[in-house]
Amino acid sequence: MASEPTAPNRQPPFYVDGVPPEWSGLNHLALVTTDMDRTVRFWHGVMGAPLVATVATDDFRHYFFDVGGSCVAFFEYHGLDAETVAKPAGVPDSRFFQFDHLSLNLPDEAAVHELKTRLEASGTEVTDVVDHGFLRSIYFTDPNGVAMEASWWTSDPTSGRSSTHHFADPDPVPAVQEIISGELKPVATLLVDGPTTDIEDIWTTAGVDA
Repeated sequence: MASEPTAPNRQPPFYVDGVPPEWSGLNHLALVTTDMDRTVRFWHGVMGAPLVATVATDDFRHYFFDVGGSCVAFFEYHGLDAETVAKPAGVPDSRFFQFDHLSLNLPDEAAVHELKTRLEASGTEVTDVVDHGFLRSIYFTDPNGVAMEASWWTSDPTSGRSSTHHFADPDPVPAVQEIISGELKPVATLLVDGPTTDIEDIWTTAGVDA
């Protein structure tokens, strides 16, 4: 007779003082878009996930949308010629490009340093703390090759107190100006039956030119 499954002990082994990291949820899931303007129109305008922060460098834009204390964030890489694939959930496709990295949230800077020590004690390679202004992070890799980040908001844009210093893109996409003016034109999307590279066919305009 098969034995009943046993729930695993929630107390895992620890390398540092027997104390677990102070995880406080997902900081942000970083995805990739080839059209940030369209992304703002959907996530802010349709999903109702407020655009709370923007970052810009010579190489990319990085925009953050609040989904209830955590963020879904998108990179738009300048000059990148990449094939984007749309697919249903649970259908694998080796071409899928849109995922970038996963960031977990920590409550304060001390917790970031404690996690760094913990990772190093296990033999895991980890970066120094990187100061992004309103966000401080460390970076490492999980065994599946997933790029990982652990972050602390120095000034949390999801708290309802987002301010001008959270918006660091000096040349934002047109949709941001429409948000400021209160006249954002959203876009809508269609379901797909299987993997497809015809991305232009899965979204429709709602008062905005394609």
